[in-house]
Amino acid sequence: MHPFELLHQTRRNVLAVIEGLTITELNTIPTGFNNSMLWNIGHMLVTQQVLHYRLSNLPMRLDKDFVDRFKKGSSAVYYDESVWETIKSNFLKTVDQLEEDVDNGLFQEFTMYTTSYGTTLTDIKSAIEFDLAHEALHFGYIMAQKRAVLA
Repeated sequence: MHPFELLHQTRRNVLAVIEGLTITELNTIPTGFNNSMLWNIGHMLVTQQVLHYRLSNLPMRLDKDFVDRFKKGSSAVYYDESVWETIKSNFLKTVDQLEEDVDNGLFQEFTMYTTSYGTTLTDIKSAIEFDLAHEALHFGYIMAQKRAVLA
């Protein structure tokens, strides 16, 4: 399976799992968790941009304030509908954009980076591969959080 197909499918799965949840449910931080489902989804979106665009010295497709809300080390707050709409409108679109940018040879530079997972990213290919694992991890959190919120 092509990495972009897997990334698309993971994100479609996330959207399917949370379908029908209210903004309050998406913002709830269940007991035993540090963040909400909405934070995890925003974090997936932001991390993809950081790993691919920032580490390649290219402009990200999201503004700095948005990135700061969901970057590594940030904490969930109550996000309003406008933040949720920004996430939803960019969640699948940024995968298409990444694929197009890779196909067009946009990623020429890369700043080596060692993740908190202990993996060193050396180029765009390794960043895409790592992002797949990162998104799967957060998808798992989202599924667990949904069960806890609806319990």
